[in-house]
Amino acid sequence: MLTTEQVLALIALPEAEHLECKAARTTFNFDELARYVSALANEGGGVMLFGVSDKRPRVILGTRAFDDPGRTSATLYAQFDIHVPISEHAIEGKRVLAVEVPRRPFGSAVSCRGAYWMRAGESLVPMSDERLREIHQEGEPDFSAELCPGLVLDDLSPIAVEVFRRRWIIRSGNPRLEHLPSHELLADAGLVTGNGGVTYAALLLLGTPAASARHLAAAEIVYEYRSAESAGPAQARIEFRQGFLLTSDELWESINARNDRQSIQEGFFRREIATFDEQSIREAVLNAVAHRDYRSPRSVFLTQYPRRLEVVSPGGLPPGVTPDNILNQQHPRNRLLAEAMGKIGLVERAGQGVNLMFERSLQQGKQLPDFAGSSPHEVRLVLDGVVSNPALLATLEQIGAETLQSFAIEDFLVLDRLQRGEEVPAALRTRAATLHELGLIERSGRGRSVRYFLSRRLASAIGQKGTLTRRRGLDRAANKALLIQHLESAGDEGANLPELQQVLHTLSKGQVQDLLQSLKAEKLIVVRGTRRWGRWFHVEPPSDGK
Repeated sequence: MLTTEQVLALIALPEAEHLECKAARTTFNFDELARYVSALANEGGGVMLFGVSDKRPRVILGTRAFDDPGRTSATLYAQFDIHVPISEHAIEGKRVLAVEVPRRPFGSAVSCRGAYWMRAGESLVPMSDERLREIHQEGEPDFSAELCPGLVLDDLSPIAVEVFRRRWIIRSGNPRLEHLPSHELLADAGLVTGNGGVTYAALLLLGTPAASARHLAAAEIVYEYRSAESAGPAQARIEFRQGFLLTSDELWESINARNDRQSIQEGFFRREIATFDEQSIREAVLNAVAHRDYRSPRSVFLTQYPRRLEVVSPGGLPPGVTPDNILNQQHPRNRLLAEAMGKIGLVERAGQGVNLMFERSLQQGKQLPDFAGSSPHEVRLVLDGVVSNPALLATLEQIGAETLQSFAIEDFLVLDRLQRGEEVPAALRTRAATLHELGLIERSGRGRSVRYFLSRRLASAIGQKGTLTRRRGLDRAANKALLIQHLESAGDEGANLPELQQVLHTLSKGQVQDLLQSLKAEKLIVVRGTRRWGRWFHVEPPSDGK
């Protein structure tokens, strides 16, 4: 149980994600306590303090709630089948009650009267179906870590094992791996056990063609090249049924053999860009291999067309991952396989492989990777090879390689949207502010009405200087002309300040007032009335000679 010193330390914390403080001076509803126990357990555990104010700085108030902590704890145990210690503490001469809620069991959520609770701000709400599904699927066994019945070390390709060794030495910088016997090397990687058991991960990475066909035939990768969308036999078809370390280079060579280059005009010069980027293709295939469902009898299909490539892998996106959040959510389906790939540098650190595909597409002026065709039964990824946005190439070249190295994927997404003339969504606003500080983009307005634009330097470099001026609507003369036009149409009624702010809704109140004062000084408008009752009117400019 918590000591009084630990309780005091919790009370003094400026922020505490896993802490709930309740005044509860006289009493507290037991059902409400049970719901909080459910919510805190589902969120990783935490502590509830009764007799303490919730607002900071917290004040010791004292409580008379749950006068028999032992009985309350026993009732909670009977309801949840988890031990919830409750302790009493005398602080500043007042009674404080501490309820310690443990973390939920791995792979299961804690329910209270048929509902699974979670916190949302100051309230408790039922857990979403998506979050509940994520928790329940935590307990799914890692297929790649299971031992493959009948598989022995001789079923692993010596060539693939040595490739694994060399890559691991380079990645780790550990020369000791050079002299380890093969079984010790693979045991250190977790791919085999000390008593000779061999995992599916070892088969998937290192298996010979015969062993792969015998033990896991559906793990094959089927490559096809089709010169057109029409049905019928493919122009080329190869079935790769062996350890991935024996497959990866041959698969890329098959794709690259039909990888033409696109010529892009840049002023007086032309440059060439490969339709299929090697890094992006390799990451797409690695993701399919590492995250597919190997219990499905279906294979991974990779279909190449002249200008696009489709990768279809069985099993659907992992729990909690959708096409919309795929850049920010990760859930490795075959953890041991992914870890082994990471040891030898085949895969980037968690989640970065998809980011790399997005970055490379943006850097080359291509459409973003498309996961929209995915379903619960398969992941469908389309990589479009057409350079549809050469202006973005010029934008990135103007920024410079040194600055680009510090970019996050969100920075590329912001620039892509702006040079397309699209608004920056709320989720990217923080990165837009950072790019503004770097002088790469400009903004107008304030608060919720702020709008971002490419800087004049970048817009000029990619031939969008005129477009920028039109999009910005920030030209002082143009904005003044809009105000005059509105006041002319208002006639004798004039217009007040809030109405004129609607005309230039992207500007702040102060910016609109500044334009009005400038027009007033030019004797083009006048104001009648003061403060909030003031109304503005258009007047004819003085004629020449007067």
